[in-house]
Amino acid sequence: MTTLPPSTATTPRPLYGPEFSSYAAADVTWLLTDLSDVPLEAPTEEREEAVQSGGAHYAESLPVEYQPSPEYQELFHQALRTSARRIALAVGTVAETLLRERGRGLVLASLARAGTPVGILIRRWLAFAHEIDTPHYAVSIVRGRGIDQVALRYLAAHHNAADVVFVDGWTGKGAITRELAEALVGTDFNPELAVLADPGGCVRTYGTRDDFLIPSACLNSTVSGLISRTVLRADLIGPDDFHGAKHYADLAGADVSNSFLETVADHFEAVREEALAAAARLAEEDRTPGWEGWAAVERISAEYGIDNVNLVKPGVGETTRVMLRRVPWRVLARRGAGADLDHVRLLAAQRGVPVEEVDDLPYSCVGLIHPRYSRGAVGEAGTAVLTKEA
Repeated sequence: MTTLPPSTATTPRPLYGPEFSSYAAADVTWLLTDLSDVPLEAPTEEREEAVQSGGAHYAESLPVEYQPSPEYQELFHQALRTSARRIALAVGTVAETLLRERGRGLVLASLARAGTPVGILIRRWLAFAHEIDTPHYAVSIVRGRGIDQVALRYLAAHHNAADVVFVDGWTGKGAITRELAEALVGTDFNPELAVLADPGGCVRTYGTRDDFLIPSACLNSTVSGLISRTVLRADLIGPDDFHGAKHYADLAGADVSNSFLETVADHFEAVREEALAAAARLAEEDRTPGWEGWAAVERISAEYGIDNVNLVKPGVGETTRVMLRRVPWRVLARRGAGADLDHVRLLAAQRGVPVEEVDDLPYSCVGLIHPRYSRGAVGEAGTAVLTKEA
């Protein structure tokens, strides 16, 4: 029997699109509390200062949703056209690997929000290739506070916990991978995370270990069903509530969430045999995580005088998040990295952030959040941190 904290109340009801999110109800069941009417957004600089000073946790507020310029939107569409087949292959490889190792009774639990488009794509692959109608839920996990325990209670009450597979888009240094494993100690849930791209070498189940651009990383809610990142604040979320999130229905005109899914799914047939072969090949390989990414982050932290590994965000997906949601200090780009970084370079130019080309980087790029940020110390010349040259 799964061991979870006792509840004194009935489990709350899940949320579904189109009332909550722009995804169809069949695509995902949201184990979240609707906070759409609550003013939670704060300017990026205010949030960064509060988080780094210890005055607030990052999950207690939301960044103002980034509204891309026409040039940036075109880069997204260009990246999607270029990478859709590669994403489809990664989706198929993960889905076939899960099917081999976990059986047909899979239950997908994507980590909201970046994991949710991936969960939907894996669900669609299983329907396309095997005619399996796979349940898919979106749940919240918060660094430093763990996974939503009320959501786990819901999953355990409705499914065999051992059948649940946790899904995300990509790994960076592996902080969420570790957070998930720690949060599931003492339960019957399998703590292994499945991702499309694992450049950090953090998980066993992946589509590729290459650090390539998954275009859903380029945008925020408008490629994730119009849902915000998740929120956990004691005055809004009680002990028997799911973690919260907002539905940005007012951004429907800019929404490309379903277009992203359909563009990738259009390649399923073309990559089917290749995905089967890739999954078979992976089944014969030693996929033990080597945590190379974590080691690289520790090295970069020391080299650049940063005393907090949480301010080092490796991989193209995490670097994009830094540019969209945090106060970036600089970007490290692997020398010779190509079009996968076009959108990062554009965002860096727009925000006045230097891009430094380096050798011996296991990722395409690494985003550095401004260390010990305050509104009196901004940009590359911030005085509160040792620079590489110091």
